[in-house]
Amino acid sequence: MLQVDDLRKKFKSTTAVDGVNLYLNEGESVGLLGPNGAGKSTTISMISTLLRPTGGEIHFKGVDVLKKPEVIRPVLGVVPQEIALYEELTAIENMKFFGKTYGLSGENLKNKVAEVLELVGLTDRGKDRVKEFSGGMKRRINMAVALMHDPVLLIMDEPTVGIDPQSRNYILEMVRDLNKTKNMTILYTSHYMEEVERLCDRVYIMDHGQIIASGTQEELKSILSSEETLLIEVQEKSADFIKKLSVHPSIQQVVEANGGYKVITAKGEDLFSDIFNLAKSNQVKIRGVHVQTPTLEDVFLHMTGRKLRD
Repeated sequence: MLQVDDLRKKFKSTTAVDGVNLYLNEGESVGLLGPNGAGKSTTISMISTLLRPTGGEIHFKGVDVLKKPEVIRPVLGVVPQEIALYEELTAIENMKFFGKTYGLSGENLKNKVAEVLELVGLTDRGKDRVKEFSGGMKRRINMAVALMHDPVLLIMDEPTVGIDPQSRNYILEMVRDLNKTKNMTILYTSHYMEEVERLCDRVYIMDHGQIIASGTQEELKSILSSEETLLIEVQEKSADFIKKLSVHPSIQQVVEANGGYKVITAKGEDLFSDIFNLAKSNQVKIRGVHVQTPTLEDVFLHMTGRKLRD
């Protein structure tokens, strides 16, 4: 459905996107994963024809989007990272306004507003002004206006930033339902690893404007087939201890984690005695050492040497 080839964007002396290649098949849910500043938002702005690329090509169903943006705009829904609503208007007024921009009118528009309000779980708040909504409710209405015209391709740019867990879970379930029951093709950008793991069939990992890895979740995790991850839980963290771990010849990567440190090492290495000896010499009390199944976070750490949110 969507093919992006060698996409580039330069702002004066800064290269924000540097040769990105990706594709989406019809009905797929695809994640674009990376830290803040990786180039995700710039990439989707170019895909959605809001920003002209410096170079590269974008094709939608075989048609050049840069030459004919009208082929994608009527069937594209975009949920931007920033709330894009008129806060003085009610939820229904916002939805009617955006629905009319896509040619909806009369009973068709009225019925679509009711349908989408129910979908986002805000039927009882439709007549309230957006400025009275919580952050999570604004995010849901932000989604609602993008769904008014039944898009075949939905692009979501970090739609759960800064909201409560209940609203976040509601949005994630809604995205999964749109993909599974309506066969909607979704490009989902996030720097929350767990969201992408929960929603996406395939994943592109982006950093410094480039795609550094791609594949299904299992394919990406297989990058670490010869490595394993150890979680070292400590009573109190120590700069000297992490420094000694990082220079150990059998340890490839080490970063701070909740309650301790996460270490990537070659599979089969017996590091337990070394870890405890290093801890003892640096007066660090270890609460436990656990071998973990590789995650996408571990893949990112392995490829970049830093955590996703660094």
